[in-house]
Amino acid sequence: MMVATAQKLPYEVSEISYQERLDWLRLIRSENVGTKTFFSLLSLYGSAKEALRAAPELSLRGGKNRAITICSIANAEREMEQCEKLGAQIIAACEPSYPAYLTHIDDYPPVITVQGNSRLLQKPSIAMVGARNASANGCRLAHKLAEELGKKKLIVTSGLARGIDTACHKGALETGTIAVIAGGIDSIYPPENKALYEAIAEKGVIIAELPIGATPKGSNFPQRNRIISGLSYGVIVVEATFKSGSLITARMALEQNREVFAVPGFPMDPRCNGSNHLLKQGATLVETAQDVMDVLDTIRERQLEMFENPSPRYLFSKNQPPSDDELDNLRDEILQQLGSSPVSIDHIITTTGMRPAAVLTVLLELELAGKLERHVGNKVSFVYQ
Repeated sequence: MMVATAQKLPYEVSEISYQERLDWLRLIRSENVGTKTFFSLLSLYGSAKEALRAAPELSLRGGKNRAITICSIANAEREMEQCEKLGAQIIAACEPSYPAYLTHIDDYPPVITVQGNSRLLQKPSIAMVGARNASANGCRLAHKLAEELGKKKLIVTSGLARGIDTACHKGALETGTIAVIAGGIDSIYPPENKALYEAIAEKGVIIAELPIGATPKGSNFPQRNRIISGLSYGVIVVEATFKSGSLITARMALEQNREVFAVPGFPMDPRCNGSNHLLKQGATLVETAQDVMDVLDTIRERQLEMFENPSPRYLFSKNQPPSDDELDNLRDEILQQLGSSPVSIDHIITTTGMRPAAVLTVLLELELAGKLERHVGNKVSFVYQ
């Protein structure tokens, strides 16, 4: 079975103090700070504490008419206290208990809230997703596959939705299952899965990226889906329409260099159009758990090589931070290259001929000011306001 090895990260993997955890939580909960912005700030300033001090000024330098709002100590402490009352814990990406496999995706969350058996997060996982309005046969097959994969020592990860997700969680409940939810850790959706939620919290593990009290919104589900695929060696799709969120999960799996599997369905059933399309595009056909295991065994060496030699990323040099003069000379030049269409950061660095640290600092200023949007493939675009 494959084992994920750690890649070079902008922080040391170790246990952290209460104050450090509070700083990490405050930074990611601050205005205009997303996952990549968070780690850029961490790389530039060396700690979340120093990043919290610097972020407001950076946003002003990026052109924002007021400094960004930093999450208060009181709000962060309240969130941590509420989690503790629920029996949940907040885990930072720098901690050993954070799922190692998840750190190999491009935009893994800096902190996650976890309820249940967090040790399951370090075990090999396979994701299973599919239609909410699934057929009875689809649910039966999903339950059976999840049960068989669990017996083969795989943790089954899904999204606690109606239909296929529910069947998968139930099938793997005794062997280990992970539910990634689209709201806060206290948000049970759909409501009819309350009993299943409680069973997973007792026997498996529940993960939330959003703060406690956050309710699921449509835009939250793709965000959740990247974690489902990111935790896993591959994604199995059981029944999905062309517009299904399951196909978004499959696309994200491909972007994350995960395997994509699909269960074939009846051609005249619209619930199977998406999953059948994945098969036409090269997804591995799955009828039994052994079909999945055969693929995982053959890709073991390729996956290990990928994780031992991650793609190079530009990180700030703490020894040679960009000077104010260097940044002043670069801002106008970068703004001229940015538009509504995404452009590669590598292209900006090459075109300007400036040090990556300086280019990334200017982009960070713009992002904190709400004037920069990040895209897949290390690309950015300007946000016109």
